[in-house]
Amino acid sequence: MEYVTLNNGVKMPLEGFGVFQVPDHAQCEKAASEAIEAGYRLIDTAAAYMNEEAVGKAIAKSGVPREDLFITTKLWVQDAGYETAKTAIQTSLNKLGLDYIDLYLIHQPMGDYMGGYRAMEEAYKEGKLRAIGVCNFYPHVLTDFCETVEIIPAVNQIELHPFFQQENALAVMKEYGVVPEAWGPFAEGTNNIFSHPVLSKIGEKYGKTAAQVALRWNIQRGVVVIPKSVHKERIEQNIDIWDFALSDEDMKEIAKLDIGHSKIVNHSDPAFVKMLHSLKVHE
Repeated sequence: MEYVTLNNGVKMPLEGFGVFQVPDHAQCEKAASEAIEAGYRLIDTAAAYMNEEAVGKAIAKSGVPREDLFITTKLWVQDAGYETAKTAIQTSLNKLGLDYIDLYLIHQPMGDYMGGYRAMEEAYKEGKLRAIGVCNFYPHVLTDFCETVEIIPAVNQIELHPFFQQENALAVMKEYGVVPEAWGPFAEGTNNIFSHPVLSKIGEKYGKTAAQVALRWNIQRGVVVIPKSVHKERIEQNIDIWDFALSDEDMKEIAKLDIGHSKIVNHSDPAFVKMLHSLKVHE
């Protein structure tokens, strides 16, 4: 496993394990346990995933020293705001069964996320959070944010995969020293990514799958990836990307696959924004 050093000196694994859309606690705990056993040290959850307790159980029974793990969770829209974020941070700590969280992110730039970030800055200074950052901050939003806040976010987790490459977003993050992290590195299965002819053909040269090529491509762009699976074989396969490197020609071929927009979400759609605001993680 290789690591990237965040803008505050904290080291973060370049690959982790995501648990989005695994709300079943037994299934989530099993998958997270298998991921840790397979060698993953970064586990990415969120209040909105409704599975922080399951991740906490997997951590507790793993036998891996706490300092060797890198645990990420996120502040939901419902809890955006100074006081509500303070409560949400403690709630996540309690559910995870941890004394500190390695990376805490604003999940969406919605609601009073500036107030929420002030609470995150305080918790960071208190040692409850080792690093703080954001998700889904498009270039203009991230720029405004970085020009406003006291502590520059360490990470911006956005949609990044061969079909939505967001080079402009990466350039803005580089300017501010923000590490890019890919949610949906498999494009949530769209565009036939697992059998895509370009990715499959490149993979044949290295004895790798299209999925492994897609992950390796992002890694070589300096992007942290957090693939998700509930199948042990895939979990193990997804971390087996550290024994090969894509050539410049491979990277150029994959660059041609960019369609320039998401086929998964549209953050500029008012109906989508309303839906996120209506999603409650607690009563």
